[in-house]
Amino acid sequence: APPPPRDNSQRMAVGGTALLFLVYLLTSGGGGDSSSAGVGTVVPKSKELGRRIHKKWTALTDFNRDLPDRLRTLRDQHELVGEHLALIQDGTETVEEILHGLKEHTDETEMPPMTMKEILSFLSNYIHQLHQVNIQNKKATYQGIWQAYHDLTVKTLYPWDREYLQRMPERRFDDTIFLSVATYRDENCLNTISWAFEKAKQPDKLHVGMVQQNCEENCRSGILDGGKMEDVEPDEDCHKVFCEGVGKKYCDAGQVRALHINETESLGPYAARYLASKLWNGEQWYMQIDSHMTFLQDWDSISIEMLKAAPSKKPVLSHYPPGHTGDLEAGSNAPAPRLCGPKFATSDLESQIIRLEGCLEYDKKKLDVPRFAPFTAAGYFVAHSDFLREVPFDPFLPWIFMGEEIIMSTRLWTSGYDIFSPSQSVVGHMYVRRHKPKFWESVHRVFSHGVHNPLQMLVLNRIKYQLGYPESAKDMILNKSILTAVEQYSMGTERPLEEYLRLVGLNMERKEVTYTEW
Repeated sequence: APPPPRDNSQRMAVGGTALLFLVYLLTSGGGGDSSSAGVGTVVPKSKELGRRIHKKWTALTDFNRDLPDRLRTLRDQHELVGEHLALIQDGTETVEEILHGLKEHTDETEMPPMTMKEILSFLSNYIHQLHQVNIQNKKATYQGIWQAYHDLTVKTLYPWDREYLQRMPERRFDDTIFLSVATYRDENCLNTISWAFEKAKQPDKLHVGMVQQNCEENCRSGILDGGKMEDVEPDEDCHKVFCEGVGKKYCDAGQVRALHINETESLGPYAARYLASKLWNGEQWYMQIDSHMTFLQDWDSISIEMLKAAPSKKPVLSHYPPGHTGDLEAGSNAPAPRLCGPKFATSDLESQIIRLEGCLEYDKKKLDVPRFAPFTAAGYFVAHSDFLREVPFDPFLPWIFMGEEIIMSTRLWTSGYDIFSPSQSVVGHMYVRRHKPKFWESVHRVFSHGVHNPLQMLVLNRIKYQLGYPESAKDMILNKSILTAVEQYSMGTERPLEEYLRLVGLNMERKEVTYTEW
């Protein structure tokens, strides 16, 4: 039976207890602004203590006032935290995460946008902390590796990310383009960045955000013929060489921003794109490419013209570009390749995640207007940069190689974005890089050989849960921390996921793809 309602004296008692508890928290152990008066004794500064108690009490009363009736009842019955109490105590979940949904974390803030110096400083420090955590977990199982990453991210990167999303700069309307580039030990990086500026119609409007993941010492090659690996020289510092050479004027003008990561700290391509997205600084347009690309002359303006021509208020332009050996100039009047459909991966290493298929010759002639194709590819992706607020990258998807394209496609579409294939190819992509280092080889060197595959399959459960795979339903996932804060980085509310799955012909229960005429 429910407990009897409390009278005013009971409510005052509860409030008094809460206030005493706040005083205890603020005057014990890590109380913040306090002075030491002998071993084991802490004397708080009275004025600061009063200010902090008032702030905490205001937050508590505001929280109580904003609670829906159902949750207020649970609170009164001491059941609001419920089964999550143990998880909160050991740091794998927080009360804030449990209470997401009571109030969206998009409130206005009086704090100014974060400076690029602040952003780079925090991210570099986080990567350094992660490096130390990885060293401590070198012999851990894949579950232990994930848990160590999760716990550090919950305590540091996740709360920072929520603050960052409230303090993002305003989007400017000045025709600037933010070019997101994630590079992993790529000898093509320098050419890619150089050609991007060289071939741009308005290079002064181009701003690059680069996450450079290089080996700086004790370097190894990729897997060579016969399965062997060799010692090699440290990787070229693409950022440094560009800024000291042909790109000096752009770097001096602040148009190239870079986060440097050692290869041993690499978290895979999706995580690198997450980090690169934080280097955005208010540019009007967002474009994402890989670090082994070629460019058509005026690729920048042509991309934006195609995006504006797409028949939608919230368009996205994306496809698998043609190979890098093709002549983009000669093919400027030919139809561009399109993304034609999904399929379930058949490799045991990919956990039946959705892969996308490209069509080189789907259209018979070049189209005047980009055509609807509801999939995004990671290697060429153009949108207006407000999507970074509405569909932010997820900080809880490390070490994955597959899966980023289908989760981005569904999140964008359910958030009201319409995705189109470009009517003209403006970049070429180097698809085959045999014998070159791969990030999962670094994972094996940091931890133990063979650990990446089960680690990736564990993390893919986060994506599969959002897409409705029955084997990744919440009750089927043993490690619930895989779903921490998933609601903050999941589907939008403009259109239902079920409608998208019907549109593209995906049946998650039977793992079937049916042809649809979208």
